[in-house]
Amino acid sequence: MAISELDQEGSAGLDEPAPVKEEEEEEDGATMSLVEHLEELRRRIIICAVTIVVGSIVGFIFWQPILHFLLIPLPAAADALAHGPNGTTIVVVNGVGEAFSVVLKLSVAVGICLGSPMILYQLWAFVAPGLTRRERRWAGPFVLIGFALFLAGIAVGFLTLRFPVNWLINFGKDNFLELVTADNYFTFIAFFMLAFGIVFELPLILTFLAQIGALTSRTLRRKRAVALVILWILSTVLTPGTDPYSPVVLGTAMTILYELSIILIRVTGK
Repeated sequence: MAISELDQEGSAGLDEPAPVKEEEEEEDGATMSLVEHLEELRRRIIICAVTIVVGSIVGFIFWQPILHFLLIPLPAAADALAHGPNGTTIVVVNGVGEAFSVVLKLSVAVGICLGSPMILYQLWAFVAPGLTRRERRWAGPFVLIGFALFLAGIAVGFLTLRFPVNWLINFGKDNFLELVTADNYFTFIAFFMLAFGIVFELPLILTFLAQIGALTSRTLRRKRAVALVILWILSTVLTPGTDPYSPVVLGTAMTILYELSIILIRVTGK
């Protein structure tokens, strides 16, 4: 009897689960249904659209000083047929409503630029609930750094713009009469500055690839020579014209951004 009682007590003790020390788990993101995701996305899009509309109204109010500012890179050679009242450079329009449409496009572009911080914030706010605690810690700085780099790229692009524009306008000036239309000119400078703005996002792109494990700062340092050769080749392809200044400016900027990427990856870690 004593032995059977001991066996029963031992088996009962084995059946009880041993206490396990709970480990601290990383906080997971919030769970939402598909309908809730769509409602959240719709709300974020509406906020972004309202922000762009408000910024566009501001751009439309101040369209004249903005237009004159963007005409600074245009050389005097393009003003062959018309002059402004105070000797200012003006551009040609081909239709009755083209002047209004150009101003409208310019206002929307200004609205997007002014609303960029809010757009980036809404994007971050939409994805933040699905991020872990560590990922949310870096989301805010990434948005701010990305916006600052984009503005820096646009500024550098604008300062560099006069070199390709001057070369293209004066190319074949003895045989051609350059008639620059407003739509053509503003489309050209928009794509040119946008290219610089996107290129300046290189540190964030490389840092994101490092966060998902695609590369490391050690890899970037080891492949530095090959990467810089590729970046300098791209600088000659992305800049129009054959002036030597634009590729040098873009190549130097991408070299600095590449080194900045290495620093960002080492700071954020994996």
